[in-house]
Amino acid sequence: MSVLDAPAGTGPRTGAATGATALIPVFARLKLALLRNGLRQSSGRRAAYLASVAGALLIAAGQLVGLVLLRGHAHADSVVVLLTAVLALGWAVMPLFFSAGDETLDPTRLVMLPLRPRPLIVALLVSSLIGIGPLFTLCLAAGSVAALAEGAGAVVFAVLAVPLTLLVCVALARAVAAANTRLLTSRKGRDLAVLSGLLIAVGIQVVNFGAQRLGQAGGLSSLDPAADVVRWLPPASAVGSVGSAAEGAYGRAVVQLLSAAVALLVLLWLWQRSLTKLMTAPDGSTTAAAGPDRERSGRIGAGLWALLPEGRTGTVMQRALRYVARDPKTKAAWVTALAIGLIVPLINALQGQGTVYFACFASGMLGMQMYNQFGQDTSAFWMVAQTISSSRDAYAELRARALALLLITLPYTVLVAVVTAALLGDWDLLPGVIGLSFALLGAMLATGAVASVSFPYSVPQEGAFKNVAPGQAGIAWISILGGMVAAAVLSAPVIALTITLHVTDRTDRLWLLLPAGAAYGVLIAWGGLRLAAPRLALRLPEILTAVSKG
Repeated sequence: MSVLDAPAGTGPRTGAATGATALIPVFARLKLALLRNGLRQSSGRRAAYLASVAGALLIAAGQLVGLVLLRGHAHADSVVVLLTAVLALGWAVMPLFFSAGDETLDPTRLVMLPLRPRPLIVALLVSSLIGIGPLFTLCLAAGSVAALAEGAGAVVFAVLAVPLTLLVCVALARAVAAANTRLLTSRKGRDLAVLSGLLIAVGIQVVNFGAQRLGQAGGLSSLDPAADVVRWLPPASAVGSVGSAAEGAYGRAVVQLLSAAVALLVLLWLWQRSLTKLMTAPDGSTTAAAGPDRERSGRIGAGLWALLPEGRTGTVMQRALRYVARDPKTKAAWVTALAIGLIVPLINALQGQGTVYFACFASGMLGMQMYNQFGQDTSAFWMVAQTISSSRDAYAELRARALALLLITLPYTVLVAVVTAALLGDWDLLPGVIGLSFALLGAMLATGAVASVSFPYSVPQEGAFKNVAPGQAGIAWISILGGMVAAAVLSAPVIALTITLHVTDRTDRLWLLLPAGAAYGVLIAWGGLRLAAPRLALRLPEILTAVSKG
């Protein structure tokens, strides 16, 4: 029986001693101790934390002043309500991506302590109010209500709305963290954390597109329809109640404030339910991971793997593709490249400001995956090195890795080009764009192979956002930036041909770029692999040392 199921008063402490009143100062001191000890680890970490605090405070102060200046604006209510909703959304997804930043987000550390769920939740909620995030949220909530509070009644609602908004946001984050603790501590959870960079990049593009569309739609008035719905959703409803009270609609204000209070109670109940289940129910960590069916499906040569070539080529291709599917950081790099490679031309096409040649951005993003081919192997590269005894073996290894990359990049490049041409209606330019993309991709395969051999570096396994081992950042920059510049130079003949056809008004012959670009890409890629192969065979010990540092 777990300590959570034990009657109050049993165990080394009494029920009174483990009540919320006694636990709150203990957990507050624990949070401060964790923060203090973390800052003592290194001066760099301390400087980074202080810089982040200063930056957050400056942004919060700017937001606070800006929101106060909205006071009296006709659409201030819509702005602050939607801002609160976005803030709550951020709190909801934050534990899924940054759980490692706060050790108290893992309640499994408290399983062996004689703590009851309800006092534990209250103490954890109060301790969660210590940090940069809650302070930032408090400033935004205070600025939001300050923009709306006009009259004594609105001030009363504002005083209640600020702490209620903060508590709902924090409780939401805690409930999500408790419900997904086992996910966050699993391999899938680490994959999710690594992929957070992708969502941030996508979100920036979406926000940028939304802001531009907002400017074209006539300003802040276009926010009103969305705000009319969001003002009834907690915790934005708490801020919305201040605006309702300022308009004299006290009945509506009470309903909005009560909806936020009910949401807080529901979140605390869900949190308690998840916490109890997490700390009393066993997991399947000791269950056999695979049965006979799974073993058969994972057999080499089974399923779609059987379509790959026989021999070394198929084996290396399968290994490379399994890295994409299973290794968190390799997967993150690929998914980011695929998403950004589509988003950039798509957003520009939807804005009507782009050109179909933006589709070449996909080739550039995907071609970058050829760089540092051996870094993803880390110390396991020694097994690969055992199979390379000549330039011929090295060429077969590099060629197979390039073919695995092309298996994804070729159809995706064509897809992005077709989608971009369809949105812009420039079908006449499509063959030329695909040909130019193929030439660029071939150039990046060539320079990527040479850079992987000449400038290898390690990819650390620990840390979701560490992609280069300490001391190797300069090598990584040289490898990537130098390789990209070299790829642009190698693609110059096809680029020059494209420009010439446009300048001389011979766009009817752009279809020639398709076979020319494809042939040039194959030729330049073959040349790059041939150039890198003998160097790989000679530098195996150096490469192994470089990629094993992480």
